[in-house]
Amino acid sequence: MNIIVTGILLSGTYALVALGLTLQYGVARIMNLSNGETLVAACFVAFWLYTGFAINPLVGMLIIAPAAFAINWGIYAFALQPLVKRAKNRGQLEVDSILATFGLLFLMQGLMILFFGGEYRSYTFLAERFDIFGNAYGLNRVVAFVAAAIIAVGLWFFLYRTRRGTALRAVAVDPTSANLVAIDVARTAAFAFALGGALTACGGALLSTFYTFNASMGVVFTMKALIIVIMGGVGDVRGAVLAALILGVSETFVASVIDPGLTLAATYGLFILVLLFRPQGIFGRAQT
Repeated sequence: MNIIVTGILLSGTYALVALGLTLQYGVARIMNLSNGETLVAACFVAFWLYTGFAINPLVGMLIIAPAAFAINWGIYAFALQPLVKRAKNRGQLEVDSILATFGLLFLMQGLMILFFGGEYRSYTFLAERFDIFGNAYGLNRVVAFVAAAIIAVGLWFFLYRTRRGTALRAVAVDPTSANLVAIDVARTAAFAFALGGALTACGGALLSTFYTFNASMGVVFTMKALIIVIMGGVGDVRGAVLAALILGVSETFVASVIDPGLTLAATYGLFILVLLFRPQGIFGRAQT
């Protein structure tokens, strides 16, 4: 039971990061390899706000999320939209976006090292005991999970109960058909990319409350987000949440029962199994 609860608590932040990439890839068609750097940047900003100005990280998200939204909109408009316009098909866009965001990864990583240094950082926030089923857990982890769950529910409500959310889902399914029903596909894609960046930043802010981080760890989280997105089915919010839950519990099990050093190996092993037996993902549809 301890392993399951710990894994579930970890899966909350994983889900937010993966939901961000789900929107960027599923709607905007951008495979953003710098997604993890957005998370790490949010960790540093939350750290800076808390240690420098005593701003609660949960309150700090009200600053971090809009800033991440605006920055990611700018990145899409100036660096990625020209690639979208020149791409003749989705395959070319994916290749071009991978190359562009791969370069952006190193740019963001270099800037973070310049401003924050390469050492590991952490801070103490709600480092108190919280009992669940008779076992003790960090209150910071519980609060981070609850906040992530609230944000995920809010995203679901937005996607399935609002006109803008319906437009996002329509573009994700078929941009050409969406354009025929008067949906501004270019603007919707930019909005999806920016919203994805904001979600990832929220995940970073929450992760910073209980995780030790440094400027070079973004690649690991990008890969985890990519694995979750593919496991759940590209563009499927439900699948991303369920895959994040599976990944969180699996990593916790391996770290607790076998060896903490094998968590990444277990993650990739699970990914390979999905590719072999259900390449379309948990909720994805097989190609015909």
